[in-house]
Amino acid sequence: MIALGIDPGTAACGFGVVASEGSTLRFIDAGTVRTDPAHSDATRLAELAGALERIIDQHHPDRVAVERLFFQRNVRTAMTVGQARGVALLVAARRGLPVGEPTPSEVKLAVCGSGTAGKKQVATMVGRLLGIQLNGAGDDATDALAVAIGALRRGASA
Repeated sequence: MIALGIDPGTAACGFGVVASEGSTLRFIDAGTVRTDPAHSDATRLAELAGALERIIDQHHPDRVAVERLFFQRNVRTAMTVGQARGVALLVAARRGLPVGEPTPSEVKLAVCGSGTAGKKQVATMVGRLLGIQLNGAGDDATDALAVAIGALRRGASA
């Protein structure tokens, strides 16, 4: 089973691809899709859609998990994250993939055993679970790997 986890954002959208082989998790790919802030919102969202389509074509995930926006103090940031979430959900739906939409606390619970774990603890656990070093991976990619792990550990809803 292969899961694509997405930490949505318009400027920076993290993705993580993880396979589950029995009880073992295996790292496949991770990174950050960045869009040009000089471009219009519509162009940036189209760029994001194209990048996510290429990732799906490359890795053929069995499911996708897109982190749900739980709380955001900055309305502008919430809007752009919401737009990126919509693009990710649309791309997955058009490919006929089951989609989970976990909250950040659900992802933390699945990865760390605590829904209140901090970013550093999540990153440490992601590295341990996948048997890799995450040096330089970036928060967006690390968070997306956590989302993918949660999807594999807790089913399509996580």
